[in-house]
Amino acid sequence: MNQPPSLPDFIIIGAMKCGTSTLAAQLSAQEGLFMTTPKEPNFFSDDAEFSRGHDWYQSLYSTAQTGDLCGEASTHYTKLPTYPETLPRLLASGATPKLIYILRDPIERLISHYIHEWTQGVMQGPIEQAVTRHPELQAYSEYGTQISPWVDAYGSDNILILNMAQLKTDPQAMLMQVGQFLQRPDLAWQNDQARVNVSSERIRKRPLDRLLIGNPVATWLRRNLVPQSLRDVVKAKRQIRNRPSLPLPMRNNLITTFRADRQKLLRMFPDRPELSGIYPDPS
Repeated sequence: MNQPPSLPDFIIIGAMKCGTSTLAAQLSAQEGLFMTTPKEPNFFSDDAEFSRGHDWYQSLYSTAQTGDLCGEASTHYTKLPTYPETLPRLLASGATPKLIYILRDPIERLISHYIHEWTQGVMQGPIEQAVTRHPELQAYSEYGTQISPWVDAYGSDNILILNMAQLKTDPQAMLMQVGQFLQRPDLAWQNDQARVNVSSERIRKRPLDRLLIGNPVATWLRRNLVPQSLRDVVKAKRQIRNRPSLPLPMRNNLITTFRADRQKLLRMFPDRPELSGIYPDPS
């Protein structure tokens, strides 16, 4: 690739809660590939990050070795309408990266997104209320709508569509797809890289957590004075132990919307087997 080393050769652009962190960790462990730290710089999407300037963004690649393919993974890049300036900013930078977009069942992505935001304290109440109050839960699962501007800008041949299910069923085959796409066919799945960013394992955040949980003194007192059984009860109340389910009418309405959006995907990517099996049937 003929880009300056200060611009990405490839970007994992999403989708959120579709295994992007796991794939980024795998690519970071490969010889000849370089991933930024932080994993999600969100430079082109977030106004606060973009205001740090191109010199800051380019510095993220400063420790790459000669010949490395450089990449980053920012799921904010496929979060319309929340971040409308992403693509114009990237195009203006002169970068011509290869793009990787991972998909999963859009209903399951929505549920995982809700769990993530619930643990962060961003969303309150049951999932059906959150879907109504937070339209981004649905919007980020409309993959055809999200990827369409990228196809217009870079072409469908420059975008690799992946199915998250392969992370469980055949991760090496998934990594080989990425390697062929990046023209690095020798990529090998690293089993010592743990699956990362699992929302269901997180503890719901609260305003005083830094004082009551993150503080070393509070931690010592809690561990020495509070019985483990009581700590387990408190912890359980701050976790989603059972995966939420949507009311049937809401679920079927969403499936109808997602299936219409799927037709956009099929028109842009008519010969991608990764799209099969992703979309659910109505209940």
